[in-house]
Amino acid sequence: MSDWNDPRTTQSPFGTSGPALNGASLGAVTMDQGLRKYMLSIYNYMASGVLLSGVVALLFATSGLAAQVMVTPLRWVIALSPLAFVMAMSFGLHRMQESTLKLLFWLFSVAMGLSLSSIFLIYTGPSIATTFFATAGAFAGLSLYGYTTKRNLSGMGSFMAMGVIGLIIAMLLNLWLQSGPLAMAISALGVLIFAGLTAWDTQRLRQTYYHVAGTDMMGKVVIMGALSLYLDFVNMFQFLLSFLGSRD
Repeated sequence: MSDWNDPRTTQSPFGTSGPALNGASLGAVTMDQGLRKYMLSIYNYMASGVLLSGVVALLFATSGLAAQVMVTPLRWVIALSPLAFVMAMSFGLHRMQESTLKLLFWLFSVAMGLSLSSIFLIYTGPSIATTFFATAGAFAGLSLYGYTTKRNLSGMGSFMAMGVIGLIIAMLLNLWLQSGPLAMAISALGVLIFAGLTAWDTQRLRQTYYHVAGTDMMGKVVIMGALSLYLDFVNMFQFLLSFLGSRD
């Protein structure tokens, strides 16, 4: 029989740590290792998804297919298909198997790559590469801040989420107005909003770990967390590209 709750076993001479303290410390270390593994899994999926999208976008553009397809109605199917995957994964989270979510994540990454191929028809390769690495650096710094800060970012996250809705409305409005200054303002707001969401999502995912650790939801949360950070990264990249990108 274990005697961990026997008061006599928790007494340690000369002020040294007793078994109870050592057990608590061991539990904290185990939790910390689990958190690092959990966050690393999220970043690995997210980075792999971005890489897959980049390869698909580049191949689709250089093959000449993108230039042919993007002038046909099929471009709307390509543009909207990533949204369909996001909605399917979000609403089907609790019903789907983890393996199904993984498959949908990879299919989403491919669909997003096809959608992103249009940037190779508009901007020069060097400017796309420069913007990508600038976005990667900013993302890393913002995610690190969200992971390490003691400040509660939930209020900022809610504000940024509402900002996304306003951003979508402004973008739809500008499809009709075709205003250059409004387009620049939308891009600037887009960069700021998704920069804030990167920090918030990172903090949110870290806090979520303590609720799903050791449960069947862990693997699903990892996939959905990777999806959230993927969207933050790609949206920030696209808005930043409008500033740093050089057109062909």
